[in-house]
Formats: sequence, C-alpha cells, structure tokens
Amino acid sequence: MSITFKILFIGIVPFFINCNTYEKKVSSIQYEDSLYINRTSYLEQLEGFWLGTSIANWTGLVTEMDKIGNTNNISTLPFYTREDWGQMDKPAIWDGENISQISNTIDFVLRTPGELWGADDDTDIEYMYQHLILKNKQPKLNPKQIRDGWLEHISSIEENYLWVSNQKALDLMNEDYVPPDTGDPRLNEHYEMIDAQLTTEIFGLFAPGNPELARDLASLPIQTVARNEAEDIAQFHVTMFSLASLNPEKSIHDRIDSISSLARDYLPDDEYPARMYDYIRSLYESNIPWEATRDSIYKAYQIEQRHGYDITSKNLYCNGCFAAGINFAASLVSLFYGEGDLLDTIKIGSLAGWDSDNPTSTWGGLIGFMMGAEAIETAFGQPLSRNFHIHRTRQGFPNNGYDTFPNMAKNGLKVIDMVVSDELDGRVDAFRNRWAIPLPLSTSTRNETYTRSTTR
Repeated sequence: MSITFKILFIGIVPFFINCNTYEKKVSSIQYEDSLYINRTSYLEQLEGFWLGTSIANWTGLVTEMDKIGNTNNISTLPFYTREDWGQMDKPAIWDGENISQISNTIDFVLRTPGELWGADDDTDIEYMYQHLILKNKQPKLNPKQIRDGWLEHISSIEENYLWVSNQKALDLMNEDYVPPDTGDPRLNEHYEMIDAQLTTEIFGLFAPGNPELARDLASLPIQTVARNEAEDIAQFHVTMFSLASLNPEKSIHDRIDSISSLARDYLPDDEYPARMYDYIRSLYESNIPWEATRDSIYKAYQIEQRHGYDITSKNLYCNGCFAAGINFAASLVSLFYGEGDLLDTIKIGSLAGWDSDNPTSTWGGLIGFMMGAEAIETAFGQPLSRNFHIHRTRQGFPNNGYDTFPNMAKNGLKVIDMVVSDELDGRVDAFRNRWAIPLPLSTSTRNETYTRSTTR
C-alpha cells in the first residue's frame, strides 16, 4: 500500500465515521432543496410517536367527558384546573356517580415493561391504515381498499369502540357505500365530529417535509368520515405532523410554534378553525393562565357561538361535546401552553375538558415523535412498556393482535420507503441509511402556501 493511499484512507475513514455519528444525533438535515433524514433516528422517533400517543391517550381517558360545561340537562361546571392534577377523578357524563375505572386519580397512566398498552380509537385506525398500505403495496389507498379494510378489521357488533361519525361510516360500508360517500353530509349526519382528526395524523409522518403530499395521502381517509371544517381541522394536524421532521436542531417549543403557524396558513381565513386558532393564540400571547383561556373558549363557542361556530344551535347531545370544533379549540390550549413539554402538554390536555383523550393523544404523538422513545422514558424517569395489543379494539391482525412499538415503527419505515421512492421522487440511500427527499418550494423557502381541498 502506497504512502499516498494510506494518507487518503486514514483521512476518509474518520470522515465517514463522523458523518454517520452526526446524522444519528441530528435526525434530519436540510441542504439546498433537499431534506436528508436518517432512517435509524426516524425509526426511534416513530416508536416515540406510538409511545407518546399511548401515554397521552390513556391519561386523557381518565378525564374524558368529565367536564363539558353545562347544557339543558347536564351540569359539569366548574371545569378542572391545575389544582385538580393528582386529585380524585370526577364521573364522566355517561357514568352516573362512577369515577374512571382506569385510575381513581387524575394522573399519568403508564405501562411498565411486561404490561400491555391497549389499543383505543386514537391508535387503532392509524394502525389499521399502516397495515393496509403495506398489504396493498400502495401509500394512497383507494375507496375499495379502505372499505374492505374497515369491514375486515372492525367488528359490526358492540362493543366495537366506534362512535359518532366512525360508527356511521361503518354502517354505510355495511350497506355497500364506499368512501368518500361514507363521510358525505347527506348520508353521515356526524360529519362535523372529531373522528377524522384522531385517525389520520400518521399520514403526515409518512410524508416527511412534504405537507402537500401528506394531505393528499390523508384526503380519502379523512373524507371517509368528515367534511367541511372537520376535514380542514384533520388536515391541519396532518400538516403539522409532516413538518415535524424539520429543524431538529431547534427546541421542540420553537418547532411547534413554527409548524403550527404554517399549518394555520392552510386553514381558510373565513371559517371558524382559522378564527379559533387566531383567537386562542392571542389569548396565550396575552399571558393569561391556561384555565382563563379555556374558560374563554367555552363562553365564546359553546355559549355565544362566535366565529361562525354554531354547534349549540343544533341541539345535539352534550352540546356537541364530540365535535371537531370545540375539541380543536381545547387542543390549542394544551398545544400553546404546554410549550413543547410532553408532561405539561398531557396535563393541560387532560384537564382542559370535553373529549380530553383525543386532542391530548394527538399532541402526545407529535411531541413523542419529536423526542423519540428513549427521551420519553427519560422524561418520566422510568422504563416503559413497548408492547401493544390491537385486538383490544380491532380484529383480524397477525399474532392474535400482539405487537410492539419497535415493530410498528419498522413497518412505518417500510411505508416511508415506498412513499419516498414512488411519491416524492426521492431515494433510499442504503449506504448512509437515509432518505434523500426533494423539498417542495414552499418548504425549502419557508414560505408555505397551501392548496386547499375543494371537495366538500
């Protein structure tokens, strides 16, 4: 071996070692018009998504529908405050005098190694969509594939853990309707409910850095159960999850501030979701306590019906406590005031009221993805279970429904490999174990413009 070759070899080897080490520490790097994402880091982040979602889901279930304000025949005031954390739970509106069977106290619900995280409606439909994409070998599911998947994996016999719009969509599928007809307001009277938001955020993670494609992949799954403002709210969350891969060198607080503002630009200015976002953000920036902001949205939207949000006038059960609108407003309280801290966000989301497990699960999944599973365990100061049981709520999956977050994350990587190659005109770099993804002009210039869905 020549001296020249030895010098060259000695110089090159540390370069590649340092590059690989750096990329493991920094999950994504933007260079010119491309996004480079380390697949090993993303795998751990996907595991963090499932773990964060599950912690937030089960913690939020303790207080689900405990506090919705007052209606003609339901009285739940006063709302919870931060002083109620760690105190006894109050009964949900449908439980009479019985408190939560999950936990007697309002506190974090955690599963330790050897225990199982059970599926719920905040995780099971997304688990199913990931499975269907891999089964059909295409990231953009068609109407028949969605209908066939729902009928195979969701029981039509109670208890099937479906409510409002999801249940109506399944009923319509059993009558031979297919999406998007199953979410059509003429057929599905529950199209304004929260269902689409909590079942489709994962599509944002399938299209990292490309919110336009993420919204396209999510469009039919969203329209399976939603239209109009409920559809826009679901797409808001998909957009945030797609942008969550960007700028990992910044704090989670700063990243959430940035991507929520970008996702807000997608919302039509003259409709209530955009007005809710602007109003709640202004209250947060005025430095009033989160409880005061929550009380303000109750008055503004459930009593005064401001900003075009008129659910109260429809005389729905519990004043539309399952609706996309009021739960979007409540979710923004925990998003803003949680300031990127996972534990604080879960606490506020669980105490904010209404369908408290759903918005809390969304942000638990988003922040959990940004952190990764190991950092979540560090935040809670203990090892946590990575085992999952989809058959608690769904059916027909391999291994009697027993799975693990690491395996679910690996399946997520397979989906993204497909998306990067087939949909994003990118490439899977096997040597560096990373994706090279061309960024859309809007993302690479940080001046996001959105094409809004015209299908209502």
